[in-house]
Parts: sequence; structure tokens; C-alpha cells
Amino acid sequence: MRRDPSNAESEPTEKKAGPKVQGSQTLIRGLDMLDKVIDGPIKLAELSARMGLTRSTTHRLANALIDRGFLTYLPRDGYQLGPKLIQLGFLAQSQADIVQIARPRMEELAAASEDTVHLGRMDGDLALYLDKIPGRRRVEISSRIGDRQPLTSTGLGKALLVDGSEAEWTRLFEADQAHGAPRADRETWFERMRGYAEAGHAFDLEENEDQIRCVAAPVRDVSGKIVAAISVSSAAQYMDDERMAALSGQVRETAQRISTDLGWSPDVRPPRRSRR
Repeated sequence: MRRDPSNAESEPTEKKAGPKVQGSQTLIRGLDMLDKVIDGPIKLAELSARMGLTRSTTHRLANALIDRGFLTYLPRDGYQLGPKLIQLGFLAQSQADIVQIARPRMEELAAASEDTVHLGRMDGDLALYLDKIPGRRRVEISSRIGDRQPLTSTGLGKALLVDGSEAEWTRLFEADQAHGAPRADRETWFERMRGYAEAGHAFDLEENEDQIRCVAAPVRDVSGKIVAAISVSSAAQYMDDERMAALSGQVRETAQRISTDLGWSPDVRPPRRSRR
């Protein structure tokens, strides 16, 4: 059978490859093409250059994706992502169970730290605990799945707030103090929160429960919005300042991996809100 010249030029290895390998290569190239178009409309010549393929091969592959709705072609602007991806995105989001997605990462963190790991999200003006994996140490952590705790006194709650404005922090801090949250010095709390916002993690320094400390970090969705947080909690005797500092990177990394599982990528940032 006569082979198309453009394929012969751009795909020399396909002469020796069987149909299964060719199909895999086509699938991978199709997925690569979606990545190349992710930043907005792109013309054929530039898309061909980014893909490292001839224009004719690029055009055929793009047309196949257009036929399935994965790409759209705008006459003046070029190729852009198509409506099928919007549909799949909504379906994936609706099917995503954050507890199920986060559980393997949390188990890894609990095994590595030997301490209790929590997952939670905001529920109104409270932190709702969604999951808990006990640690190996003989430390009793009073939290339970389904508990609601003050946002401003828990490490997990503060991690949920690191993107917030100071006006929001003020409202929540004053409300929590008025409704019986552990007493806290306002200036000290705000100074710490500013540091947590910069660092991307938060601490509970025995503020919510005597002799219990924790390190927490936010979990983000595909838009970059904080949708949950995880924390590692243990007795203060196992959580001196040095260990909390060492754990911070590990907790942030686990939170970022869960975020990635939810569709987030590091170059996606939420709109920055004024701190004042």
C-alpha cells in the first residue's frame, strides 16, 4: 500500500510499526495537540511547529479532533479547545469524590509521618472534617469525621483561609471569638495568618486542643480555588518547632498532589484578592 508522503516525512518509524503502535502514537499526538492549544487559538503553521509535524499531518490530526468536538476552528484565529472538553470537564467534576481521590495520598502521608491525617473543607463559617486516618503513635486526637470546628483556631481551618482577604479574616475571627472559640490575641493571629498566606501552609499551635499541634495545607481544584485542606496532627511532644517546619514541605507536597488529581496545575492561580 502506498504511504502518504507527509507521514513518511514526519513519521519514519511508522514503516516498521504495526497498527497497534500506530494507533497509540496517534492517540498520544492527539493528546499532545490539546496541550498545545490550551493557551488559546493557534494557527496551523504555529501548531505544526509546536507539534514537530508537517502541516498536512497536523491538519489531518486537527480535523479528526474537530470531528469529535475536542477542537474548534475559527477562520481568523485558528484552532482552540472544543465543546466536548467542556462536557467532559463538567462530568469529571461531578463524578469526583474528593474523599476517595485524597485517601491514597493521605494514607501515604500518615504512613510516612506516623501521625494522624485529616481532610476537611469549609461548611459555611466552619471547618467540616471529611476524613481521618489515625497515626501509629499512641496519641488521642479528639476529632471525628463529621465534626465542625472553628476555622480560625484549627490548622486545617486556617489553611482553608490563606487566600482570603483581611476583611474576611476579621469577620471570621470576630465571629469565632464571639461564639466560644479558644481565646486568641488578635494581632498575633493576624500576623501569623499573613505568614501562612505567604508560605502556603498553616499551623495549629495548641490553639484548638491542649497539647495537640498540626501542620496543614490547602487543596485546590482545576480553577485554583481552595476546595479543601489536609493536616497532620500529633501531640506537642512530637511536634516541636523544628519538626513542624520539616513537615511543612511534606504536607504542602501531598496537598499539591491531591490538587493535581483534581485537575489543578501549578501555573493556574486564582485571582489575587487584596489583603487589606
